[in-house]
Amino acid sequence: MVAMRIARFVGAATACHGLAVAIRPAVLLRPCGWDDDHPGRRALARHHHLASGLGTALAPTPAALRIATGCRVFSDFSDAGAFATALRGRPERAKAAAVTAGWGLLRGAAGLTATRTP
Repeated sequence: MVAMRIARFVGAATACHGLAVAIRPAVLLRPCGWDDDHPGRRALARHHHLASGLGTALAPTPAALRIATGCRVFSDFSDAGAFATALRGRPERAKAAAVTAGWGLLRGAAGLTATRTP
């Protein structure tokens, strides 16, 4: 089913992004206007993208895909709120929150399309 492949591709893209962030946190932190010298920021950047992306890409059943997608979407919207709060008063705030929320919407749409029953 094409929709399942799209949802899994989005999951694989998330996992690749998560791997890049795990190796080099600046991939996520620099666009937010932060340096990567702060250990707490590095840990925050590394925390969930790789695992949730793999969970979505490798989900064995539609039910598992639905759960993995829901977890990732929840994380995206949580990240959007965290960025909006942490970047208050900074020019990067709107961009960081919008990109994160946009990924949540994309992942949600891909997951819903892939797991809906006919």
